[in-house]
Amino acid sequence: MKHLSPLLLAGGLLLPLMAPAQQKKRPAAAPPKRYSIEQFMTTTRLSGRAFSPDEEQVLYSSNQTGIFNLYTVPVTGGAATPLSASTKESLYAVTYLPDGRILYRHDQGGDENFHLYLREADGTERDLTPGTKLRAEFLAWRRDNKAFYVLSNERDPKFMDVYRYAVPGLQRTLLFRNEQGFDPAAVSDDERWVALQKTATTLDSDVFLYNVASKELKAVSQHQGSVSNVPMAFDPSNRYLYATTDDGAEFSYVVRYPLSGGPRQTVEQAKWDAVYTAFSRTGQYRLTMFNEDGRTSIRLYDAISGKPVELPAPPSGTISGVSFSPSDMLLAYYVNGDRTPSDLYVYNFATRRTTRLTQTLNPAISADDLVDTKTIRYKSFDGLEIPALLYTPQGARPGKTKLPAVVEVHGGPGGQSTPNYFPLAQYLANNGYVVLRVNNRGSSGYGKTFFAADDRKHGREPLWDCLAAKKYLASLGYVDTTRVAILGGSYGGYMTLSALTFAPQRFAAGVDIFGVSNWVRTLQNIPPYWESFRQALYQEIGDPTTELDRLKATSPLFHADKIERPLLVIQGANDPRVIKPESDDIVAAVKKKGGAVEYVVFEDEGHGFAKRANEQRAYESTLNFLNKYLQPAN
Repeated sequence: MKHLSPLLLAGGLLLPLMAPAQQKKRPAAAPPKRYSIEQFMTTTRLSGRAFSPDEEQVLYSSNQTGIFNLYTVPVTGGAATPLSASTKESLYAVTYLPDGRILYRHDQGGDENFHLYLREADGTERDLTPGTKLRAEFLAWRRDNKAFYVLSNERDPKFMDVYRYAVPGLQRTLLFRNEQGFDPAAVSDDERWVALQKTATTLDSDVFLYNVASKELKAVSQHQGSVSNVPMAFDPSNRYLYATTDDGAEFSYVVRYPLSGGPRQTVEQAKWDAVYTAFSRTGQYRLTMFNEDGRTSIRLYDAISGKPVELPAPPSGTISGVSFSPSDMLLAYYVNGDRTPSDLYVYNFATRRTTRLTQTLNPAISADDLVDTKTIRYKSFDGLEIPALLYTPQGARPGKTKLPAVVEVHGGPGGQSTPNYFPLAQYLANNGYVVLRVNNRGSSGYGKTFFAADDRKHGREPLWDCLAAKKYLASLGYVDTTRVAILGGSYGGYMTLSALTFAPQRFAAGVDIFGVSNWVRTLQNIPPYWESFRQALYQEIGDPTTELDRLKATSPLFHADKIERPLLVIQGANDPRVIKPESDDIVAAVKKKGGAVEYVVFEDEGHGFAKRANEQRAYESTLNFLNKYLQPAN
């Protein structure tokens, strides 16, 4: 996503594709069935997708056992086969080697120091990136499948270097030594060039080319003012580097740079942000995704002729997570709907047939009992329109008993709430809560002016957008505005604490899920491998070495004596982004004042939930807390 730093994002984000298909609702006279948290959490989550070399299987990860493990499923459908049985760490599928061996990744207890592992033919595990306190990431395959590229900060904790792993022997070679805080993005198939991004601010970044032979760097995205330039992919002929830019525009569009020199060429532009463009494995296709009001539309082209290639409309919901097979004859993707979690599908270009490979919604839950997401906009304190997603319990309407509500704030700062299956919102709506997921100013996806509108204003204008949400909820006619809580994870947790601190009487309660309470400490303790955008964060939020007064003024911890309303705090003990003292201290401060505070700590989690049992406990604790303080006494 454009401009988006990973500072305070909780977990991954699936961008849906195309408008969701309408789903049949149960008759108004029939109340929806109420489901337990165990039933909601029995729904399976999936991750990753990669075709086997013979294109007969798809590799993916599933948490059906309560923790992510590796599975394969036939492309024609059928029973999935488990390849791992981890009970401690979640294993995430990456890709196949041409000989059928498998690459996957995992960290330790949520510390985000991921290593890349090889699953040998006999099922044994081999760490391809051994060492302590290092992070490694799979970058890409070379198109001839004779090498792949890996990022690692083992040489210098601050910088990610690029290594080539030869196939099949996996001999490793340092391809790019990163000493200036670049973000490596792609390697050309002839290995002449490495595409790099250099971030100045959250609005301003440049594209560089590194010549592997001469070790020379060349800036290719010269511009004036603040412009976001993001490298994407080299074309199969090694003639162009494709990228996105918002130079002269409000939204990003696709461009390409001739590697031999010459002016930039515009390739593709729409009324929304272009967030991704890449080529298929053989180079037959080029695919671009646009973020259209939180939903991602996909455009597929024949890479030679440039003509559009038709894709099937999803049977229900929207498409995300697209991967081509080695021959480009098959396409794997997920379909996600408001009331249906992600399921894996395969499309055959030759037969034009689509096959569904998984069924993730708990069979005990009827999608008819869940709710559709409605995209709305409301005016904030200064007239700015704020996008938001509304979840309304079935049967709610003006004139009936008014319901409690929850204002939910996404992570970021530059994240975006998108209309996809969100189990916590569905769980709350199923239990009678109206949920409004706010995309406050500073959110991605609505243009660079909207994105920049929160810079150096955290704790003020973005928060005021959340406060204004109550006026919109009141306009619905079925919300009791004396019973509205605020909830958020990561940066959204900071917004929760800010609301209870800087507007202490506006919300009835707050739920902070691993949120920042002290900006000074958080910015001083960001992971070392975020060095490439450290200064950009400082410029947006504040510099802990020179702006202590600013950061203390916007940090809830230094004003915790103002908190009047009940607070629930949820924290992962191994969180590397928002470390545990952030939550320890805010809880201690509220207790010292004699306030109502509950604290739930997960010893084996980091910044998010990798284990189903922990996520279940967190959601159940949230509902119990909200029921305790927002529901009328019996």
